[in-house]
Amino acid sequence: MVTASRVQLTVLCGRDDECRSVRSLIDDVTSGGGAVLLHGEPGSGRTALVGYAHRHAQRCTVLAGSGLAEEAALPYAGLQRLVDPVLDRAAALPEEQRRLLRRALAGDGCPADRRLTLSMAVLGLLGVAAGDRPLLVTMDDVDRGDPQTAEVLAFVARRLRPLPVAVLLTAGVTAAVDGIPAHRLRALTERESIAVLTDRLRSSAGSEETERPAASVLTALAVVGGGNPQALVDLVAVLTPGQWRGEESLPAAPPADGVLGRAYRARLDRLPPETRRVLLLAALDEGRGPGMIRAAGSEVEALAPAEVAGLVRVEPRGVTFPQPLVRTMIAASAPLAERRAAHRLLAGVLVADGQRLRRAMHLAAAATGVDPALADELEEAAAGGADGWATASAALCWAAELSDDPSRTAARLLTAARYAWAGGQPDVARLLLDRLRPVCADPDVRSRADLLLGELELRCGDAARASARLLTAAAAVAGTDRMLALSGLVRAGEAVCFAGDQYRYAEVGRQASALRRPDDPPATELMSSLVAGVAATLRGDHERAGPALRRAVVLGGRLTGPASTPTALSCAAAAGLVVAVDGAAHRLADRAATVARDRGELSMLSRALELRAVAEYWLGRHEAAAESSRAGLRVARSTGQVNCANVHLGMLAVLAAVRADRDATLGRIREMGEAPTAGSRPHALAGWALAVLDLVDGRHAEAADRLASLARLGTGRGQVLVQVMATPYLVEAAAHLPCRPTATAALAVFDRWASSTASPLRRALSARCHALLAPRGGPEAEQEFQRALRLHPTEAGTFERARTELLFGQELRRRRRPRDARTHLHQAREMFTLLGVGRWAEQATTELRAAGESVGPPDLPAARLLTGQQLRIAELVAEGATNREVAARMFLSTRTVDHHLRNVFHRLGIRSRTELARAFATERHVGLVSDR
Repeated sequence: MVTASRVQLTVLCGRDDECRSVRSLIDDVTSGGGAVLLHGEPGSGRTALVGYAHRHAQRCTVLAGSGLAEEAALPYAGLQRLVDPVLDRAAALPEEQRRLLRRALAGDGCPADRRLTLSMAVLGLLGVAAGDRPLLVTMDDVDRGDPQTAEVLAFVARRLRPLPVAVLLTAGVTAAVDGIPAHRLRALTERESIAVLTDRLRSSAGSEETERPAASVLTALAVVGGGNPQALVDLVAVLTPGQWRGEESLPAAPPADGVLGRAYRARLDRLPPETRRVLLLAALDEGRGPGMIRAAGSEVEALAPAEVAGLVRVEPRGVTFPQPLVRTMIAASAPLAERRAAHRLLAGVLVADGQRLRRAMHLAAAATGVDPALADELEEAAAGGADGWATASAALCWAAELSDDPSRTAARLLTAARYAWAGGQPDVARLLLDRLRPVCADPDVRSRADLLLGELELRCGDAARASARLLTAAAAVAGTDRMLALSGLVRAGEAVCFAGDQYRYAEVGRQASALRRPDDPPATELMSSLVAGVAATLRGDHERAGPALRRAVVLGGRLTGPASTPTALSCAAAAGLVVAVDGAAHRLADRAATVARDRGELSMLSRALELRAVAEYWLGRHEAAAESSRAGLRVARSTGQVNCANVHLGMLAVLAAVRADRDATLGRIREMGEAPTAGSRPHALAGWALAVLDLVDGRHAEAADRLASLARLGTGRGQVLVQVMATPYLVEAAAHLPCRPTATAALAVFDRWASSTASPLRRALSARCHALLAPRGGPEAEQEFQRALRLHPTEAGTFERARTELLFGQELRRRRRPRDARTHLHQAREMFTLLGVGRWAEQATTELRAAGESVGPPDLPAARLLTGQQLRIAELVAEGATNREVAARMFLSTRTVDHHLRNVFHRLGIRSRTELARAFATERHVGLVSDR
């Protein structure tokens, strides 16, 4: 009998917690026994963990057994096999227990009123057997064998504390034993799944020098395996060399004749025929309600045995599979003829249901050869991704297989890849592009495929290589599709800026200029205006850059209907950031993110959130910027967009550094790993963050060196745009140094840009920089500081205004004008306190003391120190609510509540919930807390 959970892996990937639990169980057995239950789906590695326990139990005697379905009707059969090696020790038991035990194990059963005695006899037998050395007892698949054995072992497992006996039980997902610690074996993560695949591939090849498969293949197999170790092992066993290289299509499911497939087939064979039939229908059309099953000529009651077995969950709104892989294995294990018949039956039912695409996909699954008409139907029904991009991509794959014309096959594979990428599946898109190449003879289709591949490289791979590919492909399609060519050039421009090769943007600008027409539609004109404006900005021609970029912003605000795509809106937002219209840029980026979410275009969502975060940074909304970056990071990671993820990590590092949060800054930089290359945007953001920490700690030379290295001015190499954003910090660091040529040159670039915009904040920062570089003690510094304070907007940029107040106060104190200095330092301290940036508030406090003032903690009520949401959370916590209760009442996640509560503690200078309650009780007494 084959048991699917018997997956033996060289490395137990993803089972660290369970391994620790097993080791602890065995290592502590001499000081007192215990038990652990491991339960999980077939193939999850339960038996591998039992084997791990056996290898770790070198100091123990081991009794090992397993539950067998063939013996499930034989009472105590499993127990007999388990204790047979130590049955000779039964002589030490009391006579009544010994007689009852031998009778039960001989097949004579046990009266119901004597089960307690029998269970005590087994407990005593194990205790006697552990007299010489500790004892490890393992029973694998205890729920598959006879229930009497499971009952006795559960009794024993709850009473081991006085004995040097450890019991390890494994069972399926539905099994539970009261009073025994249990571990549910989770699905492996993508990284863990890839580790299993790589390990098994090396083992099967017998060499550590095996060529590593394509990354897209490993990722796709990890998805097919559903995080199940045995499924992954079975997949490795059947893949061909061409599939490993990504040259052939991959299996859609683990093999039906593999270990896991045979195990599921054995489970299904024990179900009634009608249950199996209805179960197959549900697996092929998951999520449909009982009405679908009745329409197919069956009753939902037929699924009752499958529900009892834990295979499905039947609810009024539909039939679902608690374990996703179960659905796949049910379909894969069914004979081909039965699957096709079921697909035809479902297609017939869907005729009256108005489900055009789903009906066509069922017909495609039932097809036995090429069918051009059905291929056309699939293509038309999937257009636009209304049923989800992943479904649309799968439909186009079917259409490609049903096509009788190679050119149509290639075009449909390209569309399928584009849909997969839109849905956030870059590895699926890459595999489809790999399938396209051997069948594609059309140069235009190949160039379009290169545009898509270039975009994939920009977000997920080598951005420097992406720019060259995109430029070449855009030139190739320019004659047939100008809009697509311009879109490719926009991506090429992003790639050169990401990689730090801004000098190459001139070529992007030249190609885009050649494609421009006076009668271009708004979306097309928007893209060409963006490229023209950025190209002019990078060569320092702000007189031409400003009008082009503002035109792009205006056009973005006018987009409606189908033209209002995440790509077009993101282009307009990017233009807004370059021309420093932060409010408009934020609105456009927010619209881009909303449209991307509504349409399910995950490929663009992370980029839109990146632009929104930058806009929020300039608007002084640092907490909002961090939340946007965290959201963008989650999306980027879930969709494999490594480059986007690293940009978000870099932005989070900068925001943490601005708050002087060293641990958070370094943590975000560590998360990047070694992926960002020198000169890339993530690398530059990390350098900016580290420089801010240097500046906070007074390491001015180190800070200046880091910031100066972000770009090589005049060469177009490095991160020019990031250095421009960081110039105020570069100047502040250089102001403490005797030699400042780099800072002066960087400020000249910043000045030319700031003066070309209508942004009061940029001009205020420029004035502050000039004040810092002005001769000490002269009138110029004071004049520039005062100009900066006049220019700082009141509705945004509070943090930067506070920084200007602090720096001005420092300057006045050093000029021995303490009274004037205190005015600005008080302003800075109060604003920093309101913003919750304690380190900067401490600096202002230190300066105030140096200016001759005795300073205590800020005397501000909670209503002024906290945001509205923080105040409400603090009030609920002060009333005694737990974080979970607060989250439920305010419709937030517990993580968000935790984050806000930490900020509340920091801003109020308290350390516990008790102090919070006391503080709010005091403030209510004087009427300072809200009465909401």
